[in-house]
Amino acid sequence: MSYRIAVVTTHPIQYHAPWFRGLEAHPNLDPEVLFCHKATAEDQSQAGFGVSFDWDLPILDGYRYRFLENTGSHPSLSRFAGLDTPEIREIVRLERFDAVIINGWHYKSAWQAMRACWKTGTPVMVRSDSHLHTERPLFKRMAKRPFYSWFISKLDACLPVGKWSSDYFLHYGAAPERVFIVPHVVDTDYFESEARRLGAQRNALRAQWGLDESAVVFLFAGKFIDKKRPLDFVNAIAEARLRGAEVAGFMVGDGPLRSGCEEVVRRENVPVKFAGFLNQSQIAQAYVAADALVLPSDGGETWGLVVNEAMACGLSCFVSDQVGCGPDMIIPDETGAVFPLGNTDALGALLAEFAADRTRMRRMGDRAIEQARKYSVSVAVDRTLRAVEAVSR
Repeated sequence: MSYRIAVVTTHPIQYHAPWFRGLEAHPNLDPEVLFCHKATAEDQSQAGFGVSFDWDLPILDGYRYRFLENTGSHPSLSRFAGLDTPEIREIVRLERFDAVIINGWHYKSAWQAMRACWKTGTPVMVRSDSHLHTERPLFKRMAKRPFYSWFISKLDACLPVGKWSSDYFLHYGAAPERVFIVPHVVDTDYFESEARRLGAQRNALRAQWGLDESAVVFLFAGKFIDKKRPLDFVNAIAEARLRGAEVAGFMVGDGPLRSGCEEVVRRENVPVKFAGFLNQSQIAQAYVAADALVLPSDGGETWGLVVNEAMACGLSCFVSDQVGCGPDMIIPDETGAVFPLGNTDALGALLAEFAADRTRMRRMGDRAIEQARKYSVSVAVDRTLRAVEAVSR
């Protein structure tokens, strides 16, 4: 049986494209992606990337989609009313989908889609990476609990991306039999093959960015914004050097906090190099040049797909205890380690410890590849199909 499904989402995102292509390729699924906004190069800059750009690998190929008309008076990805697509009501009524998947609920179009599904009796599922470890004021948590418990109880299925987001749905009253983990995934085959292809160029890549060939290189890859805590990375590299470790830092990305990080590196003479923003076709080069990834983000990092990418390229990963993917991706001393948020002394000591045993790090990198494969596109597609079958019954 082939199930006709719709996926409602904000705008084309590079991390979603492999999942959408996988859904399209499955013989039992007939998907259509409904985008609520066509992001511009300037939108990307305002989202924290720090530069205006378009993705240089196709993210709209390989699946069926349409852009809905955004009638918001001030179209925006950052405001609830910035995505307003009333035509979705008629689309849901006329198309008679077997199920509708909605990515998140932080935008008006998501609620328009939910209401349309409830009105027509169309099974509706919500996919989310929200978790309870994101710091929120007590009054805000108390105020939203009755409302969240009400609407989550009305969903036909909840699609968390991992353990913490599963706990989130259960906390707000979702029945366990209606919770189906559909993990965040990347195209692991692509990153594995790129890492193999670029492996022979590792020394040349390091030279290109001025990285010490003999140092253990730790990578920060992401936006230079508050929730990513890039300065924690700089301070941890400095701490590891104070402990006598032969380490270097490599920072890929851009954003408002980059200049502050560069100033600390210059003033304190910290061995950190900056690559700037790297597009999709280039990012694997950074993974190959590095030995491990560090993600020091706070609880606003509801997953951290950079970890999936890095592990697929054979890097162990060190993440803060507030990063959403930690309980799913990090197996201590096998695929990486977890450190207390904001504790740069502890992180520096951790980096120094692991840098002292390169054989151990290589072993962890091999294990990281195996872990990344558990979060493949095929796994996400199979879990999606299982959820669709359940709500259709």
